[in-house]
Amino acid sequence: MKDEKLYSQYLKEKFPPKEGFVKRMELLLGKREAKEFFDISYIKTPSSIRCNTLKITVQELKSRLENYGWKLRQPFAKFPEVMIIDSKLEPGELGKTKEHLLGYYYVQEISSMLPMLVLKPKAGDFVLDLCASPGSKTTQAAAMMENGGTIIANEISLGRIGILNSNLERCGVMNTIVTRKEGVALCEKFLKKTQFRFDKILVDAPCSGEGTLRKSPKTFQMWNINMIKKIAGTQRRLAEAALRILKVGGTMIYSTCTLAPEEDEMIVDYLIRNFDIEVEKIVLPLKFRCGVTEWEGKKLSGEVGKCLRLYPQDNNTDGFFVAKIKKLRDKEGGR
Repeated sequence: MKDEKLYSQYLKEKFPPKEGFVKRMELLLGKREAKEFFDISYIKTPSSIRCNTLKITVQELKSRLENYGWKLRQPFAKFPEVMIIDSKLEPGELGKTKEHLLGYYYVQEISSMLPMLVLKPKAGDFVLDLCASPGSKTTQAAAMMENGGTIIANEISLGRIGILNSNLERCGVMNTIVTRKEGVALCEKFLKKTQFRFDKILVDAPCSGEGTLRKSPKTFQMWNINMIKKIAGTQRRLAEAALRILKVGGTMIYSTCTLAPEEDEMIVDYLIRNFDIEVEKIVLPLKFRCGVTEWEGKKLSGEVGKCLRLYPQDNNTDGFFVAKIKKLRDKEGGR
């Protein structure tokens, strides 16, 4: 414990937050809670895994891992496949077991599991994972679908496709087609060349990563308001392109691992104003904050209040943002 405190202090001194970042978090949370946010950002998240039910039952995996002397906790009765390891493990130990190599579990932070828990893909669905690598959410979807239905897992980077394919193979995923194309271009091709529309879509958009500070303190150095504004344009284009190839009545999850309203609620607000959609309420067994409905003097649609913000200090997780969107009609220009 003493070593952990010393290391946390070392990180604070090596990677101090930029003044602009501090001010924004204080605006979002207030000074006291902003301090809590920054304090926990220098403490590593607990190790968590997801049982891959395509290959093993939850109970059998739990028994196997407990035989290693690991202390496991299943925090959500509704999602027993989610496990937290309370034991102190050696560096790399989590990924070196034969159970991991055989694809019996996937090392995945709890916040990363949320989009699929909200999307709820099932056997028979046609699902698009627009920004899929490294495959944590794709493999999770395949397990929830029991390898039924079809998943299109898209990734633009050839190197990251290699990682994606490796994880799909290790986890025994058999219902997934991997594509390599820029996300907007892929959606436009579906729109122009086919009449096909997806039942469910995940847009887990590339982002500034403000929620990942606990595993990547270097993000403190990379933080830049201009980068946030630039990447928000990419996120908007991905989200609106995906929405156009969603079936009427279908569900799209827009999620990020950042807490910047420009990349979160303001993207959803844009969709509300330009498409005939409904933002649906989300119920999950975690402490969440409602979406921000006003930011830097700009009032957003009250609907974005149904979006969920996950702050690391609330549940000892990474930070995350999730919006659940239902398409009402194939009509653009708002309601």
